[in-house]
Amino acid sequence: MKKTWKKIWSITWRTLLSVFVLLILVIGAYVLYLTLQYSRIEDNQILAVEGAEKSASVVKNETYTIVTQNLGFGAYTPDFTFFMDGGTQSWAESRESVERCIRAGASTVKSLDPDFVLFQEVDLDSTRSYHTDQKALLLEEFPSMAAVSAVNYHSAFLAYPFNQPHGTSNSSLLTLSDYKIASAVRRSLPISTHVSKFLDLDRCYSVQRIPVQGGGELVLYNVHASAYGGSDEIRAAQMNMLFSDMKAEYEKGNWCVCGGDFNHDFTGTSTKDLNGGEGVDFGWAQPFPASLLPEGIHRAMDYEDGVKPTCRNCDIPYEEGNFVIIVDGFLVSDNVQVKNVRNVQTGFSYSDHNPVVMEFVLQTEKE
Repeated sequence: MKKTWKKIWSITWRTLLSVFVLLILVIGAYVLYLTLQYSRIEDNQILAVEGAEKSASVVKNETYTIVTQNLGFGAYTPDFTFFMDGGTQSWAESRESVERCIRAGASTVKSLDPDFVLFQEVDLDSTRSYHTDQKALLLEEFPSMAAVSAVNYHSAFLAYPFNQPHGTSNSSLLTLSDYKIASAVRRSLPISTHVSKFLDLDRCYSVQRIPVQGGGELVLYNVHASAYGGSDEIRAAQMNMLFSDMKAEYEKGNWCVCGGDFNHDFTGTSTKDLNGGEGVDFGWAQPFPASLLPEGIHRAMDYEDGVKPTCRNCDIPYEEGNFVIIVDGFLVSDNVQVKNVRNVQTGFSYSDHNPVVMEFVLQTEKE
């Protein structure tokens, strides 16, 4: 009997050891795969202008409308919860759901009659959105506008969560214009150099140059800053880079408008203002670093219909009363007059973000 148990134990021990060694080899191979596949897109990458060809320049002292909208890769129906927010889901419900959400977002933005549109989280070929080419869908919806696409993040196959691996990601910023885009460039933002870089991926902002009649340029920035992988130092470095870029253009005499998802509490107090005075801390929702803003650059926060949310946390399905915040908005240089700005309420029906619409004027002189 002792020999039998000894034999059973020997077989069990060898089996467990083999499984352990195999597990170590698989994990090691996966880490090696992530490391070898990881790459950052070069800074100052020249971007192509696609879509309809435009020749018209913008003019001073006329009113233009711009909209920023994070589309949430077409996944965020009201009941969608995201695993990195504390929820459970990693993929959108279906390809059909993705297309419905993207087209609903496009329809909402079109109803605001924009001259310029700044989209974020536009998937080009990602597991999480069933490899739907969302840029192609949007160009169908805005056929008369010039377009610039900048890959904001791309990743190798992420094997987590284990029940539904997030897979590969290839997502972009998409800028649309009813006026001539003379040139565009992608700027790579600083990101973590530690393990969290595999979550933060490859953040950037795009810079579009639109000629102004009589000389100078309207410089449009489309940005999606870090959320999950960014430390305080990384967040500050990203904002400082963007602010410095805008300041330099303003000092040249150009007009600067920057819109997008800043992944900060944009007003600095919206977490309290919108949540019954409770300053809920989800880690990523840090106050906007207003103290870093250079002279000549400011936030557009004079909301015409009051302080309303642009984003929800996606740990639970959305219903009124859940945690909401303002993270989306616009920065402008002092020679840009903001006529009005408002956070459009959609009930988060197609994205975890609401659009922000702003009317602005290029002033002849700084006032």
